[in-house]
Amino acid sequence: MTSSQRFTVLSINMHKGVSPLHRHATVHLLRQKIRIQHPDLLFLQELQQEHRTRVSRYRHWPEKELTHFLSEDFWHDWHYGKNAEYANGHHGNAILSKHPLQKGKNYDISAYRFEKRGLLHSVIRLPGNEQAIHCFCVHLALFQKGRERQLAEIIHYIGQLAHHEPTIVAGDFNDWRRRVSGPMLEAGFKEVFEVLTGSPAKTFPSIKPMLAMDRIYVRGLKIHSAQILHDWLRLSDHLGIAAELECL
Repeated sequence: MTSSQRFTVLSINMHKGVSPLHRHATVHLLRQKIRIQHPDLLFLQELQQEHRTRVSRYRHWPEKELTHFLSEDFWHDWHYGKNAEYANGHHGNAILSKHPLQKGKNYDISAYRFEKRGLLHSVIRLPGNEQAIHCFCVHLALFQKGRERQLAEIIHYIGQLAHHEPTIVAGDFNDWRRRVSGPMLEAGFKEVFEVLTGSPAKTFPSIKPMLAMDRIYVRGLKIHSAQILHDWLRLSDHLGIAAELECL
């Protein structure tokens, strides 16, 4: 296996592109920080694809949709899934890729009427490797019962869509009680930080992370390294996480 079959994954809850206390926009600095990391795959939650009043409220807020702004001249393709829509715009999950990306669907896995959530599915293939890698970007509910229902739906969808092919499930799991890894392990998944350090990464709140909210689960892929992006503490209320993976 050549080094070209290694690739990097980054996941972050963007907090809609504003600082933890909503005092200023962070999208420009976030784009810069992400590009320094140079990930092959980027999993984003709470991406504010459109919000008309922020253009006037925050200086230099991008006039383009945020997927266009973030991917411009850097990522090959992107896939956005709208989860919540309101008078001034909408937000959801997104997957950005350096490699050709086959867009699947955004599946509604909302557990509650007041909390719209989606499971975004895409497929990539690395250069020189025809093996499909299924990518799922998630943002689970705030309440445990809702997360349990959502997790059952996610595992069902993965079984229907990915079968036994290599798969990545990344995002904000809101799982500070560490209840997610058991069902994911039964479904054949390993979490990158649990494999390398014995426990998930503490990512929330970003100013003083105490809760393990964000995860990167993989199946059919080798885990080489994982890191918490500690210097991103003022870009969101979550810290970003990254991993280097390899096709088997």
